[in-house]
Amino acid sequence: MKVAIFIPCYVDQFYPQVGIATLELLEKLGVSVFYPEKQTCCGQPMANSGFEHLATSCNDLFVENFSGYDYIVCPSGSCTLHIKDHLHASANEPAAEKIRSTVMELTEFLTDVLHIKNLTAHFPHKVGLHQSCHGQRGLHLSQMSELVSPGFSKPQHLLNLVQGLELIPLDRTDECCGFGGTFCVAEEAVSVKMGKDRIADHLHHGAEYITGGDMSCLMHLEGILRRQRSTTKVIHIAEILNAG
Repeated sequence: MKVAIFIPCYVDQFYPQVGIATLELLEKLGVSVFYPEKQTCCGQPMANSGFEHLATSCNDLFVENFSGYDYIVCPSGSCTLHIKDHLHASANEPAAEKIRSTVMELTEFLTDVLHIKNLTAHFPHKVGLHQSCHGQRGLHLSQMSELVSPGFSKPQHLLNLVQGLELIPLDRTDECCGFGGTFCVAEEAVSVKMGKDRIADHLHHGAEYITGGDMSCLMHLEGILRRQRSTTKVIHIAEILNAG
């Protein structure tokens, strides 16, 4: 199995430890991992702002960098969904189509391809799980609470395998944090209020850490936590699954 890791630009620039944890975790699980060194932004910020037509060069470069792999694994639900739904390349559309079908979010890959049932990770803390909208509603990593059907959560399944970790209950298990990419810039007040409400739910149940599969959402929550001088921290799920 030849697997490439796709590291979002904000992870590369602000949270490199998440990329490192993703690499180390996959290697611990016996995966041969490759990192295309010329990878850049996938173009999601332009597309989210209504300028998808300006992301053509990002698309072409992505296809150039990530062609020829069995799977492409990314520690970000939003970036994964963007590639899965929007990647096209006029010069090599068959390659783009192959990439759209093989790109996977990290927890999706661990559960659906590697079928992980055991982990050696150890993280003795009370943790709240934030299930981001793109991962939940776009990639179907977990069940939406408004649907009357059996519940499931791929991130929660993996966290339940971590020794010492206490996964806290939440009153609203799939509420948006308010980040929404450029939404947090265009609608700052609404975005912050949504973030405060999301944090309050976690704090009410005693979370020491808030985790999730999208560092962008966690970055938004981290900013609010810091301004509140809270001792609760954010941590990407890859860091927990790789802990110990």
